[in-house]
Amino acid sequence: MANEEQLIKQTISNYTDGGTMGDIPMVSKAFHPSATMKFIKDEAFTDVPIEKFFTDYLKAGQVQERAVNVDYISISGNAAQAKLTLDYPTFQFVDFLNLLKIDNTWLIVGKIFCRNNK
Repeated sequence: MANEEQLIKQTISNYTDGGTMGDIPMVSKAFHPSATMKFIKDEAFTDVPIEKFFTDYLKAGQVQERAVNVDYISISGNAAQAKLTLDYPTFQFVDFLNLLKIDNTWLIVGKIFCRNNK
């Protein structure tokens, strides 16, 4: 199980390090192409295909001022969930990632999150 956790942490690192550095190709390596991102914005449910996350929400080459903490990883067979806290100067995102081991590679298949202002 420890080896699987390390593999999942590498996938999460592609997502978080890529996002911190504005490296969209690195971020995209963490996600299955059919992944979605779901969240509440202005009190409305929002459902975004992951491609839209790459084009509309990430800024290529823009370094983010944030600290990332992996709060937990839970693994059961070929499925896993991780909770992350992304701490920015004035707010934080709390991400819940659902991962599956597909063709021997852990990929994020779904992301839900909330934004908490400080």
